[in-house]
Amino acid sequence: MKIIGKTALWLAASATFLCGVSAGNIGGGVNDGEVAAKADSVEAAPDPASVIDEVIWVVGDEPILLSDVENVRLQGEMEGVKWDGNPDCVIPEQIAVQKLFLHQAAIDSIEVSESEVAQSVEHQINYWIQMVGGSKEKLEEYKNMSLTELRQTLHDDFRDRLLIEREREKLVENITVSPADVRRYFDALPADSLPIIPTEVEVQIITRTPRVDQKEIDRIKNELREYTDRVTKGETSFATLARLYSEDPGTARQGGEFQDYVGRGMLDPTFASVAFNLTDPKKISKIVETEFGYHIIQLIDKRGDKIKVRHILKKPKVTQQAVDLAASQLDSIANDIRAGKFTFDEAASFISDDKDTRNNNGLMANMTDDGRMTSRFQMRNLPSEVAKVVDTLKVGQVSAPFQMISEKNGKTMCAIVLLKNRIDTHRATITEDFQTMKNIVLAKRKEEFVDNWVRSKIKSTYVRINDRYKGCDFKYEGWIK
Repeated sequence: MKIIGKTALWLAASATFLCGVSAGNIGGGVNDGEVAAKADSVEAAPDPASVIDEVIWVVGDEPILLSDVENVRLQGEMEGVKWDGNPDCVIPEQIAVQKLFLHQAAIDSIEVSESEVAQSVEHQINYWIQMVGGSKEKLEEYKNMSLTELRQTLHDDFRDRLLIEREREKLVENITVSPADVRRYFDALPADSLPIIPTEVEVQIITRTPRVDQKEIDRIKNELREYTDRVTKGETSFATLARLYSEDPGTARQGGEFQDYVGRGMLDPTFASVAFNLTDPKKISKIVETEFGYHIIQLIDKRGDKIKVRHILKKPKVTQQAVDLAASQLDSIANDIRAGKFTFDEAASFISDDKDTRNNNGLMANMTDDGRMTSRFQMRNLPSEVAKVVDTLKVGQVSAPFQMISEKNGKTMCAIVLLKNRIDTHRATITEDFQTMKNIVLAKRKEEFVDNWVRSKIKSTYVRINDRYKGCDFKYEGWIK
């Protein structure tokens, strides 16, 4: 969820408060009376000076802590956020609204997988790495924690974000608008009130993945063979080694175990081929190479055409020399394109490592909010490394080589891009921007529906607020029972 700026984090899931009671303890399905009693015990603490933290709101069976509000306020101050009202009132209400969605998500049995959470966490970490200059070490220094610690810190927050997103999607999944609805809406708007369509671009890309040295591959394989030997000899368990050494953040903390039973189509084909041939849970697979790295796999169970497995992933490290070589190769390719020896389309089709764009002459594709595929990107929707480069190009111009992190597998890549087209910022027209205008009307309908749902949900949900917040001018009525 996003309470404030682009990188705001909701820290309630990991906060603790007075008397050793944690947010997880309260959120574990207790009844409203028990929650209220626990909240009262904190609020009635006889010595205020001894209070480390306190429950200030309870929504359903979810507490909101004073530290949650202070953490959001601090993050907002760092990012220059301007609050629409008194932060002491606005922030807890915003958190409370998110608690309503989490409460409903539990009722609706909404679930998210560990792999989805891990992917979201990795995307955030990769974004931060680029923000601090592309160095993992600089990020660890800036955050004053290791990447492993950072992943653990972000895990629960991103799980809750995904749950909230899924619940919001479920609430509005049946809302639609017709072409007539779109025309009526925009016919009623004055010309100077028509929405501004931000600049959009079409981009082609060629990537080269730096070659991993054979010595590094041998080192990784020897480590995996050592893990297999240790498990086979009974010195330790596969799960323990996965927690200690696996480089798959989505499964490592679960001992390498995939959360759900999965079919072949949900796995990398090479990984699936080996995993589905396993029959003995006591045996460990041979070493498997995929685009993510090298794995060993252990079978847990089979159910029909689905399996449950655990794995250990190790990712070979690339040297700076290999990165420089890949960049040099792309520099030569870019010069040949500029010299007219071949086109960018031809180079992308035959040279690029990017399977997702290679068959489309390198043209990048964007999945819109309504599930459509388009070649048009707003700058904010491009990978950050690509957007920085594209912003400096003219239409038809080929960039210099640059380094980026793959959002798909986290690998370091080198790339060159060509700006194929730029559609400058303009007022929307029904003929040229119908789909965008339809999305605006649909989003407005969904926003109105969710707003009404929140107002109704407040009325039917147990809410308890510390007395000092009862004088607030809240956006929604009904918080104070």
